Amino acid sequence: MQIIETHSVPELENYIRLQEYGIGIFSTITTKSALKKALKKGLILVNNKTATTALFIKGGETISLIIDKNSSIKKELDLKLEVLFEDDYLAVIYKTAGVLVSGNKFVTINNALEQNLNKSQQQDSVKPRPVHRLDYPTSGLLLIGKTASSILALNKLFENKEVQKTYFAITIGAMNSSGRIDFTIDNKKSLSQYEVIKTVKSERFESLNLVRLTPNTGRRHQLRKHLNAIGNPILGDAAYGKENLILKGKGFYLHASSLEFKHPVTKEQLKINSTIPKKFLKIFPSFESIC
Repeated sequence: MQIIETHSVPELENYIRLQEYGIGIFSTITTKSALKKALKKGLILVNNKTATTALFIKGGETISLIIDKNSSIKKELDLKLEVLFEDDYLAVIYKTAGVLVSGNKFVTINNALEQNLNKSQQQDSVKPRPVHRLDYPTSGLLLIGKTASSILALNKLFENKEVQKTYFAITIGAMNSSGRIDFTIDNKKSLSQYEVIKTVKSERFESLNLVRLTPNTGRRHQLRKHLNAIGNPILGDAAYGKENLILKGKGFYLHASSLEFKHPVTKEQLKINSTIPKKFLKIFPSFESIC
């Protein structure tokens, strides 16, 4: 057995179970399931003693990862990411469409973060990881935590609805100029608001709309489901679009345009904006001037 990584736990306000705290503190164990497996195999030590899934972290401990001769280290992923904001605590990166945020695939945003971001110099530095999700076909901004405390704080901001997200989409069919959509999703309250910026006529779809969207809740596929529910599916949405109006091979027209929130450490009010994909400009050439 050999120690390959160590992590020093800073002072904590509350005790937290190791299987929750330990997600992302080691570069070779990036998911909750992988952490549980390592704990069950006895590959994680806390203060040089074998840890279990029942252990709570109180602050001040040294957590170590050990390997045996059968263990293997995950290879680095060569995927260049555009970084729009970064400091010692968090980062905001641009996710291109057609890339998974995380999961069992090798090519994911999560696996590419260490090669694209600077390592935090804080005592509770961890492997950078996303603190929210974007669907596989969606492009736009993704918020990343770089320390254990900032990840917890950012999750709290999302939980308290203190992160304002703005999306742009191109939708199909006639729409009201603005509105609220409050259809439940998975039996949970869900709310989105929209504003139509511009509409153009379309030979195939009758009309296409450039829409600004603000989700007030964060349900899975919320904007896609909500727009489909009012009869205006997103252009290119094969999962929730109307069968005879599916746009194949041209992409998916939903983009996470901006993030606004108070930095959990510096308390600075941040608003990060992203560049709109070129495919939007082909339908709405004056997009940048009208938004």
